Parts: sequence; C-alpha cells; structure tokens
Amino acid sequence: MLEIFGTQVNLDPIWLTLEVAAITTVVLILLGTPLAWWMAQMRSSNKVLLEALVALPLVLPPTVLGFYLLIVFNPNGPVTDFLRFFGFEGQLTFSKTGLVIGSVFYSLPFAVQPLMHAFEAIPHRLLDAAATLRAGVLDRFFSIVVPLSQRGFLVAATLTFAHTVGEFGVVLMVGGNIPGETRMVSIDIFDHVESLEYDQAHILSAIMLIFSLMVLMLVYGLNRRFGVKVG
Repeated sequence: MLEIFGTQVNLDPIWLTLEVAAITTVVLILLGTPLAWWMAQMRSSNKVLLEALVALPLVLPPTVLGFYLLIVFNPNGPVTDFLRFFGFEGQLTFSKTGLVIGSVFYSLPFAVQPLMHAFEAIPHRLLDAAATLRAGVLDRFFSIVVPLSQRGFLVAATLTFAHTVGEFGVVLMVGGNIPGETRMVSIDIFDHVESLEYDQAHILSAIMLIFSLMVLMLVYGLNRRFGVKVG
C-alpha cells in the first residue's frame, strides 16, 4: 500500500500490470519480428488476408477475443492436454500465464505493423548488394535490416507495452479478477468504481492518463523526427 494525497493505493495491480506488459513486449518482439519480415517480403495476394488477420484485434471487441481464448485454453481442452504431455502442470486461464497469452494476441498488431512498415522502407538494393557479397540471409538481416529498423523496433515495443498496460476486456475474460494474482490496473479501477471508492479510482486513472500521454508523445515524436510509421 502507498498513501497518495491521503488515499491508500494498492500497488500490487500496478506491479502486475508492468510485469505482464514487459513479458508481452519481449514475446511479441521475438515472435512479431519474423512475422513482420515475412509479411513485408510477401508479394502474394494472400498478404491482404494475413494483414487482416494480424490487424483483427484492432476492430474485434476485446471480450469476443477473450471469450474464444477462454474456450480454446480451458483446463480440459485439447491445447492444455497437449501441453500436459510435455510436462506442463499449470493452467492457461485465470493465471498470470493467461494474462500474457491474452495480451500477446490482443497487442499483436501494435508490434507487427510498425515493424512491417519499417522493413518495407528498407531499400532492396542494399540487400541485393549484400547478397552479391555472399552475405547470408541472417547476416543480411542482422547487419542491415535490424540497424535500419531501430526506430520501428522502438515504436513497436513502446506501443505494445502501453497497449498491454491499458487492456481490460481480454485480461478480464482470460485472467479473471483474482486479487494479488490476476487483477491488473484497469480491472482494479473498475472495482473501485463499482465499490464507489472514487478517490482510489481517481488516482489510478490519473496515473494511467499521464502514462498514456507520455507514450503518445514519445511515439509521435519519433514519427515526426524519424518518419517512422505508427500504423
């Protein structure tokens, strides 16, 4: 507990939110980078379908996505049974694992789209020149693509982290509302409002508002200075 302006504020949801956001950001950078590169190199008509699937969480109601994740990852479902075959003894829902899984799916476009735009902006002649010098695929990617896409990585990481911090519907459906285990900041604010504890809700909401404003200023500052596309 921390006292702010005479009001006791529980910090556990804040720390949990930051932890889940950090894990989600790392996971999505690792998974989103090869996906974004593949999409940036695609010339097939199937690219439209793939882009639509990746961007689906932008328009899909969070509760819809959370509901289907809840069905797929339920403790008695085939996915959980498959993981148990490899020694997984926990459960994917109503746990920190469920929070991360839901966040990864819901924040996917915020990681992939900035990376894809950054990759598409790289001149192909640089990669072709490196290929003529017998540079391998991985060598070309890490020595040319990654350095030229640093701002795209920064925007992707920032947006992913910020979006995960502000999630509500997905994390509530998949993770539930277990105090000290799965109650994140957005859920905690909702609980305070329902309990008419407006002082606590005001403080947490103000923290979220200031954080969101700082993130947007950072992203748009990078976009203006370096010409990095946000989405």
